[in-house]
Amino acid sequence: MSAFSIEGHIVDIENRDISYGKLTVREGRIESIEKLPDANIFASEHGYILPGFIDSHIHIESSMLVPSEFARMAVVHGTVGTISDPHEIANVCGMGGVEFMIENGKTVPFKFHFGAPSCVPATVFETAGAALTAAEVDTLLQKDEINYLSEMMNFPGVLFGDEEVMKKIASAKKYGKPVDGHAPGLRGEEAKKYIEAGISTDHECFTAEEALDKLKYGMKILIREGSAAKNFNALVGLMHEHHERMMFCSDDKHPDSLAEGHINQLCARAVAFGIDVFKVLQAACINPVKHYNMRVGMLRPGDPADFIMVNDLEEFKVGKTYIDGHLVAEDGISKIHCERSALINHFHCEPKKNDDLKVPFRGETEIPVIEALDGQLITNRLLLHPKVEEGMIVSDTEKDVLKMVVVNRYHPAPVAKAFIRNFGIKQGALASSVAHDSHNIVAVGVDDKSLLKAINGVIQENGGVSCVYGEVEKVLGLPVAGLMSNEDGYSVARAYTEIDRMAKEELGSTLQAPFMTLSFMALLVIPHLKLSDRGLFDGDLFQFVEQPVS
Repeated sequence: MSAFSIEGHIVDIENRDISYGKLTVREGRIESIEKLPDANIFASEHGYILPGFIDSHIHIESSMLVPSEFARMAVVHGTVGTISDPHEIANVCGMGGVEFMIENGKTVPFKFHFGAPSCVPATVFETAGAALTAAEVDTLLQKDEINYLSEMMNFPGVLFGDEEVMKKIASAKKYGKPVDGHAPGLRGEEAKKYIEAGISTDHECFTAEEALDKLKYGMKILIREGSAAKNFNALVGLMHEHHERMMFCSDDKHPDSLAEGHINQLCARAVAFGIDVFKVLQAACINPVKHYNMRVGMLRPGDPADFIMVNDLEEFKVGKTYIDGHLVAEDGISKIHCERSALINHFHCEPKKNDDLKVPFRGETEIPVIEALDGQLITNRLLLHPKVEEGMIVSDTEKDVLKMVVVNRYHPAPVAKAFIRNFGIKQGALASSVAHDSHNIVAVGVDDKSLLKAINGVIQENGGVSCVYGEVEKVLGLPVAGLMSNEDGYSVARAYTEIDRMAKEELGSTLQAPFMTLSFMALLVIPHLKLSDRGLFDGDLFQFVEQPVS
């Protein structure tokens, strides 16, 4: 690689300085940074040069794209690296899934930093496609490509000293790699005990009070703004005083959202909120690199030449993105080539029949109902009167109480059924094989005919998302683990935009991201009421509401 130089307003984040200068790159590294007289400003290329953005916690699988396609789209927005938890594909394909993500990520110029999934399966109350033992997690943590122990969702296991949980944490400590947390709502002495066990971050805080409690005990807080969970507004004000221990993350980001923007959008929002720009960039560009010991440059002589040029420090419109000195995006166009990936999957599910979905009425005066909350992963538990027709409990569109089912994708089993409120659907059905954390098929609908069609559409594709409106059906196939497409990322984004539009306009869903919300309705580790393939689950008592499906 030949040497080249770029001039512009160079942003030194840690020293809080912006000076016009020249940056010289040689052999993929920054050779020198030279300040220039102001007179050169008008004769040279304009723009601000700063380190690239980092997403400090994301499940690449949530983009419905393989890592190489995710990178191809993310670099346009100035993202040069991610802290990526391959938890989703590990729940489906185990160690093979983690290896797939690592190897596919290596095919593009992008700084993926994967973690060793700590909770596969997430609980014993659902059917997953694989399990990772403490010994297998130790094997992963020995790899150079694995930078940390991924989010420890089993916080009760930490608090009560579960042997397998503590072995995984001990392995991370042995190899000098940080441990990510996941403890929504944990406060006080329990939070202190969880943190003292070695947990270093949390991205699940949904109030400033909770985040302050964890900051007090030494934890670092990630401000999450994804396609489903949105905590930016609740937490961004903490950056005034705590920016040195805060970062930005998406957690889960659908392809249509990724096409529009990434961490650059959060920087713009934070500056508009009144946060000092150097504090914003510290969280977006520097803190993740230091905390996770990332192989990413921070705009210093000798560093890898990972940097971006933006028009200004308010909107952060990205003009150019460089990774290891390679120009990977320019003026909204990615220079990373699209190549179809290999397939990996674990899908053994026969088409369902109408009788599989029926819910017999047994004289109940009230039934437990999940209440979905827009923009949140937590749910409420309601007790409501059921609507009964011909001896069966059915959806009640007038009260916005719809049937929801979870279908085991890994082997034949009875279908788990429950009811949910707040989807706003007036007709048709939605279904998805993206269903955290075990990724069975989750569906919600107005009637059994629509539900059946949506579910079987996903089964026919060996995974995907589907939307049914009368005789019209749209299916976005996700043949890579039932989670990701191996097609062009922008095509996937357009297809997802269309199916999302159909869910909102034709079916009437009132949610910001109906498919993303649906994907979390089987996530048992987030309270209060969820549905696994084995039955309705109380996230507070951590037990089934009724006898589980065998």
